[in-house]
Amino acid sequence: MTAPANIDQIPPGWRMSTLGELCDVITDGTHHTPTYVTQGVPFYSVESVTNDDFVNVKRISRDEHERLIRRCRPQCGDILMTRIGSLADTKYLDWDVDASIYVSLALLRPGKKVDGRYLYAYTKSRQFIKAVEDRSLLWAIPKKINMGDIAHVPIALPIDITEQRAVAEAILRVEKEITDLGALAVKKRFVRSALSQQLLSGSARLHGFDGAWYSHSLGDLARIKTGSKNNQDKITSGRYPFFVRSATVERIDSYSYDCEAILIPGEGGIGSIFHYVNGKFEVHQRVYKISDFRTGVHGRFIYHYMRQFFGAHAMENSVKATVDSLRLPTFKNFHINLPPIEEQVAIAAALDDAEAVLIALEACSVKTHELASGVMQELLTGRSRLPVEVAS
Repeated sequence: MTAPANIDQIPPGWRMSTLGELCDVITDGTHHTPTYVTQGVPFYSVESVTNDDFVNVKRISRDEHERLIRRCRPQCGDILMTRIGSLADTKYLDWDVDASIYVSLALLRPGKKVDGRYLYAYTKSRQFIKAVEDRSLLWAIPKKINMGDIAHVPIALPIDITEQRAVAEAILRVEKEITDLGALAVKKRFVRSALSQQLLSGSARLHGFDGAWYSHSLGDLARIKTGSKNNQDKITSGRYPFFVRSATVERIDSYSYDCEAILIPGEGGIGSIFHYVNGKFEVHQRVYKISDFRTGVHGRFIYHYMRQFFGAHAMENSVKATVDSLRLPTFKNFHINLPPIEEQVAIAAALDDAEAVLIALEACSVKTHELASGVMQELLTGRSRLPVEVAS
């Protein structure tokens, strides 16, 4: 068998095979929608694999499960692959499985010719995903790959199963690091959200602060107005930021403002898009600029406060039309509980620090993922080989 187009050549000590040759079993789950129950046996579907969640799943009765596993019985060491709706997303079952699966999942049971973890690692490669897509019915709704075509998906692998295991070990170790980074980012995001809620509501106070908080309308704390530019005014390589009705900040070669400001779209992403700027910038005619904060008001505190609390207020007070929108009174009448200026500054600094940690962690996660993808391609095409002593 020749190598796929996206594998330059098969290196010495490697060969081409197919899923059909390497797997003892290739099957799918039940073709009939079962009767779901509150308490019962787990029933896996596409969402279980794409969400990597095999706990919060639908369940079926023990009797129905026993009937279904006569045809398809998942077990430890199997690989589940999405084949309807989502294509080629996979999960290696490394636990004692007591579950049934739906028709949208293919079950691959590696045989003795391949290390199961190597085969699973290979399913994460670009060439595997492309090979599945090339054999699928992309015009079908939902898109799918027929069971007969799965067996013909090509697989490149080392002939020596010891090298297969070494490659799998290296790749899965990196995959775990990526997973751990992602989990840490989720935890930090939760911590940052909880910290924001507590500090901005006054339910928790930073050390050394005990001054009274007072409620003010946003209109009494700052000047609020919209810009005057249109989306077509943007210039790809413009010198200044141009705030439009999206989370994306465009560029432009002119500016109307040079100040500290909070920018919030009046339509599109109602109550969910917030920008902060301190410098020269331009504003779209449907974006609200909140600036010229009065003495005793810290702009960065207002920015964090609005990110935390303005969304619910905006949804309750939006103008319902073809596109939901916000009007000036919605901004002016938004009430903010304001502590003394010194505490505002301290709260904003604490939240900025938490945000910086989260941004750095997410950037690290993205970079690690990019590097891991490159390493994976090198190892799974044989362009890079592990040292003989590692694979021995």
